[in-house]
Amino acid sequence: MLIQRNEIENLVKKLKSEGKTIVTTNGCFDILHVGHVKYLEKAKSFGDVLIVALNSDKSVKRIKGNDRPVNNENDRAEVLSALRSVDYVVIFDENSPIDLILQIKPDVHTKGADYTVETLPEAKQIISAGTKIEFIDFVEGKSTTSIIEKMKNPQK
Repeated sequence: MLIQRNEIENLVKKLKSEGKTIVTTNGCFDILHVGHVKYLEKAKSFGDVLIVALNSDKSVKRIKGNDRPVNNENDRAEVLSALRSVDYVVIFDENSPIDLILQIKPDVHTKGADYTVETLPEAKQIISAGTKIEFIDFVEGKSTTSIIEKMKNPQK
């Protein structure tokens, strides 16, 4: 379910009062593929409620370039919301999700295993806020970039 950023604190307060363990992750999730699905299922396994912080269209363009996103933020949010593992989606405009993560104050934050505590820019702030970070392995060979490349060069 897509939730507005100005409603997230009240939602989290309610969920925590019910004793729920909150997990967050973030990303562009532009062209959803099996790697995303498995990643989100694993993220959900760390708690009761998974909140996906989704990069806005503006944010994706700044990070990935003018050709992205392929799908707009509302479509990406709707597709993510349809997944069994995703409870809530909240869109953010910044390049980094740190302000939103600190606003949510999750019990666990997940990132892809291409990061480490040393290379994740927001790790120090997340850990200082009392949130545990879990790194999740990717499904080899599955990425939005590889899908786009295959579409451009079908012979590969």
